[in-house]
Amino acid sequence: MATAEKREETVQSLSENLASFAVDRDDIKQLLKTLPEDETIKPVTVEYELQILKIIAAGWAINVHMDGLAEKDAVAETFWLIVREFSKNLSETLHLTTGAQVDYFETLKTRMNDYLAAVEAVGKGEPTQAVGPQFAILCGCPDNPFVTLNGARIFHLTTTAVQEYVASVSITRETLH
Repeated sequence: MATAEKREETVQSLSENLASFAVDRDDIKQLLKTLPEDETIKPVTVEYELQILKIIAAGWAINVHMDGLAEKDAVAETFWLIVREFSKNLSETLHLTTGAQVDYFETLKTRMNDYLAAVEAVGKGEPTQAVGPQFAILCGCPDNPFVTLNGARIFHLTTTAVQEYVASVSITRETLH
């Protein structure tokens, strides 16, 4: 069986690509279309929480799927610095357009802690089993299977995509120009 040739990426380009994927909204829009019309579901909240979970899942997947690689810490750090800058820009835009003071990066950290606590509470097993129900709780729909499934899906799809992308690249040293 032939193996596919790996594409070369630097830590910076790999991190930028992963961050761009994490904030891309196309798959979120598709998942939102699967929600039934139900007055207990707030689509704006689900959309907001899906974006947060996608970013968190990408960061989590970097740590899991790059475990043992020398570049893991550099990729994770660069990824989160890019996400921090995105968050700062988003927070500033929200403040300018709505007047609301929002620290999006702080929200990401809080949600990360929420998801980690849920995964730890479940113990061994697939993290998706804890993430889906926690997502539904954060959306205010703890008993809604469609919302739970959307959270589990975005987590699974994101972590799988990061795993496949990381496996498809070879990390090269940055070259000075």
